Amino acid sequence: MAQILIRCLAKASHRKVVDMGLNETPAANRIHIAFFGRRNAGKSSVVNAVTGQDLAIVSQVKGTTTDPVYKAMELLPLGPVIIIDTPGIDDEGELGELRVKKSRQVLNKTDIAILVVDAQAGLTKDDQNLIVLFAAKNIPYLVAFNKSDIAETSMKLTENEILISAKTGEHIDKLKEKIASLIGTEEIKLRIIGDILNPSDFAVLVVPIDKSAPKGRLILPQQQTIRDILESDATAIVVKEFELRNTLENLGKKPKIVITDSQVFAKVNADTPSDIYLTSFSILMARYKGVLKTAVKGAKIIDELKAGDRILIAEGCTHHKQCDDIGSVKLPRWIKNYTQKQFDFHFTSGTQYPEDLDEYKLVVHCGGCMLNDREMKYRQKCSEDMKVPFTNYGILIAYMQGILTRSVAMFPEILAEIEE
Repeated sequence: MAQILIRCLAKASHRKVVDMGLNETPAANRIHIAFFGRRNAGKSSVVNAVTGQDLAIVSQVKGTTTDPVYKAMELLPLGPVIIIDTPGIDDEGELGELRVKKSRQVLNKTDIAILVVDAQAGLTKDDQNLIVLFAAKNIPYLVAFNKSDIAETSMKLTENEILISAKTGEHIDKLKEKIASLIGTEEIKLRIIGDILNPSDFAVLVVPIDKSAPKGRLILPQQQTIRDILESDATAIVVKEFELRNTLENLGKKPKIVITDSQVFAKVNADTPSDIYLTSFSILMARYKGVLKTAVKGAKIIDELKAGDRILIAEGCTHHKQCDDIGSVKLPRWIKNYTQKQFDFHFTSGTQYPEDLDEYKLVVHCGGCMLNDREMKYRQKCSEDMKVPFTNYGILIAYMQGILTRSVAMFPEILAEIEE
């Protein structure tokens, strides 16, 4: 009876979370479709034609789009997507260079690129350079020759090219079908934790409710983990850190795993019996984003750093910083206490991620719940290419507290990396 009650309570809690926004696909889980091209090629007009909405301002004046414009929406037949309209890749002047830089940064999170070309002008050097970038970053792309209603052309089109008119709507549906066909080739994503759970397993989630916790809701990794557990027909039990010991003693059934916020890792480790798996939301997000193996390797470098070395602490979102923020306050303090050394900490958030990492000896990233897989892997690859070790909050915290091996024990292929 107790088990049934707990399951019902967990599902009731899940329904409440759904009402608070979980039914809306998070931006990080949406396909990012970005429209690129020269000024006045008709990018914004094509965006509006594809979406059937006036998402972007359209003007005959060059450079109307001055910043990337993002819109989360349901786009039939594609499903949940993020549409991105970018500034012209040929913008000029000092301000124009900044706009072009922002357009290029969008490539790091683009799942599918649409290059909009003025059919009258044809492919220019700027367009060709973009195509080279698409290929270098392994981004599936289409070339949409716009303004077919006024262009006099009999060009031969390749498989990834299409002639359209944003003004008349000619071949816009075909363009959407081509986009959908590219989406169908994406990789199957890993589960967060559900693939190691069996039906009726218990998973206990430790969620501190303090001044840094958002008011009236759970943070995204906690919501997503609950959803993944329930989709496995397992039971999610959510407690605060001071309730864990009593909860485990009174459950009547041993849970398969305890998942904790990284900030209370030490206490939760002490309160969780050794025969129960233990990990953190941050570690699970690293696995979900495909960077767990790299991040585990990177954590060990903390022991090799020298006083004065530069450490980049990067967050994928731009949340309001509290007085005891984990990224900008707690983590630097824990690193100093562990190493007994002073370091030069640098901080970035949101899209502000350095293109050149040469000055850093270690990158410590958040879980990346607000970044899509492509951008998270791009950041990891930047570190890899420049031979700068890369890890994340939860993994580094577990390593410094001597519990990293325990925290990845449920993933044998990762455990092997530690034991090598």
